[in-house]
Amino acid sequence: MRRSANFVQNLQTGNIIERYGETMGISIAIDGPAGAGKSTIAKKAAERISFIYVDTGAMYRAIGLYFLRKDCRDEEQIAEECKGLSVTIAYQDGIQQVFLNGENVSGLIRTEEAGKMASFVAKIGAVREQLLELQRDLARKENVIMDGRDIGTHVLPDADVKIYLTASSKERAKRRYEELKAKGETCDLDEIEKDIIARDEQDMNREIAPLRKAEDAVLVDTSSMSIEEVVETVVSLYKKR
Repeated sequence: MRRSANFVQNLQTGNIIERYGETMGISIAIDGPAGAGKSTIAKKAAERISFIYVDTGAMYRAIGLYFLRKDCRDEEQIAEECKGLSVTIAYQDGIQQVFLNGENVSGLIRTEEAGKMASFVAKIGAVREQLLELQRDLARKENVIMDGRDIGTHVLPDADVKIYLTASSKERAKRRYEELKAKGETCDLDEIEKDIIARDEQDMNREIAPLRKAEDAVLVDTSSMSIEEVVETVVSLYKKR
């Protein structure tokens, strides 16, 4: 359970924690580099333990899509314009839907271009601030599994369980290649790996909330693990918390 200097009592009712009259959910933070399988694992683990899955990367992809459409990479302009953007999450039949200014963009944000732009806008402080409170508010109200680049280090530093998922760049590129091929897209394995390495460099070296493993996070290298094995590891860590 979480602990803080202001911790006085911990009343357990089901899976919801009550502190000072404020209801707080249990949170599992999953961080890691691009292509490590965070979204797939978090989604499946959430289903197993009846948690809400929060894909923070989808929020950044939505903002990335907005500026991709405008062909804008001016950081000052992005910082100013993002203040007027609305990015919201809703759940339909238990599936997360992402809305950008009221438009459901869930099916438009999974391209390589949107992913690259998401990584670019994520290094801009105004963008991160825009999304931070939404993410924390979800964790206050619900039991969540949240994945991203800085969940355990910045967004939810008091998460009940912290996990850092990783895999070799070659393995991550292979997974992404197979995913895109399954969708009928033409792609090049070497180019995908180069893009992944470039995104790692950008995410790990950005000035604000860079990608890194939290000191109290459990490192899980998924290079030689099946999806089910990783899901079982996450569920086991939650049960042992």
